[in-house]
Amino acid sequence: MPTDDLAIKRIDPSLHNDDLAPLPFEKRKWGWFEIFNVWSNDIQSLFGYTLAATLFISYGLNGWTVFAAIVLAGVIVMFLVNLSGKPSVRYGIPYPVMARASMGVRGANFPALVRGIVAIFWYGVQTYFASTAVALLINSLFGISGAPEYLGMTLVGWISYVIVWGFQLALFLKGIDWITKFLNWAGPLVYAVMIALMLAIWYQAGGGLLTELGNIFSGRGDYAGGTFSAFMAVVGTMIAYFAAVIINFGDFARFSRNEAEMKKGNLIGLPIGLAFFSFIALFITAGTVVVFGETLTNPADIVARVDNLFLTVVAALTFFAATVGINLVANFIPPAYDIANLAPSRISARTGGIITAVIAFFIGALWVSVISAIGIAAFVDTLGAVLAPLYGIMIADYYLVQKQRLDVQHLFSAEPGTTYHFNEGWNRKAMVSFAIASVFSVASVWTPGLESLAGFTWIIGALLGGSFHYALMRKVSAVPFASSAPAP
Repeated sequence: MPTDDLAIKRIDPSLHNDDLAPLPFEKRKWGWFEIFNVWSNDIQSLFGYTLAATLFISYGLNGWTVFAAIVLAGVIVMFLVNLSGKPSVRYGIPYPVMARASMGVRGANFPALVRGIVAIFWYGVQTYFASTAVALLINSLFGISGAPEYLGMTLVGWISYVIVWGFQLALFLKGIDWITKFLNWAGPLVYAVMIALMLAIWYQAGGGLLTELGNIFSGRGDYAGGTFSAFMAVVGTMIAYFAAVIINFGDFARFSRNEAEMKKGNLIGLPIGLAFFSFIALFITAGTVVVFGETLTNPADIVARVDNLFLTVVAALTFFAATVGINLVANFIPPAYDIANLAPSRISARTGGIITAVIAFFIGALWVSVISAIGIAAFVDTLGAVLAPLYGIMIADYYLVQKQRLDVQHLFSAEPGTTYHFNEGWNRKAMVSFAIASVFSVASVWTPGLESLAGFTWIIGALLGGSFHYALMRKVSAVPFASSAPAP
């Protein structure tokens, strides 16, 4: 279909700018490899490796059972992002604009703001952790050790932090093509280095590696809740790890050439890529028991034990690339769009990115000395729990209420009587659905009796939000197939 069919003819300047507008077909250049690398960079962070390695040894499960749980989680996440990505592939719109269909053209500012706050916080924190890799590189190359600290960081630490902060901002300002190139380079590189580390550990461990793997795959069955509860806990934990990207996956899916490419990238990047990366983590973790006499689940600790300058340099660069990759995917691009959605006529995605970077700078700079010590985790977890019902509402609205038909022009119009104007731009039924469902999601963070549902509160919150929204909106007629909507 010609790109002219996507043209917005009746727009409200307060709802539209070039970054939020439907992406023309000629600018949708991503194939399955680019989508795959979104997930590669999301998985291959320091935390991602540690999480995968820890799951094999924390629940007393047979190793094959853990693999099955991880793959199942990958399949579930793939299903969820296929749902949230499909409308963005079809209409070329980012998540904040997509949210207007269910929440109203003004009400969509609420989920965009919440998602933006969560992302900005973690962007600052991940920037700090990426800077530790650069500091490791500088200290190793110049033999620096034992320096005074200011606000929890040495002079090298501060220099490294500013370098990482500036690098990420510069990369973002270069545009999506440069970000794509970085992700396509960083994803395969991290895989290559992790495979090399696995082979090195395997070589040092010798035959003892197979013995230790046998111990892991035998399972101890010592999880208090039983085998099934342990299995479900692994699945839930892995789903929760990806929760931040699930809701705004449309920000990336809109760059896909078609839905088939998106789904292929999700398949290779999630259940397949997740299983492969977990396999590597398992082998390395088992090898550390043989080589070092204890279980090491943090790659930085493993590198430190090896005490090899070349490996340290390579590992530092790899950890830096991996952490910057996930930061761009999960924590930089989403809030840039979210902030732009608050005032499109005055704030572009570029400006939103600058605002994100400035606020996040202070969060990361104060992470060690202040923020990490004041129990901020519960605050962030609460904001994350708020996102769950919003995902359910968005998906139920598009597939069940709107019947996969959107009027693109009305997504950018605040004129009374248009499809998504509702009540002065807010869909009160969606807000009621959110309020009811979020009670459970938020309570799961603060109520001691709900610890057993850890990891599943996001899924349950999404189901509740979607169910309540459909129940309240089921009498609303689906939007007629508008002339501005591209064919499937």
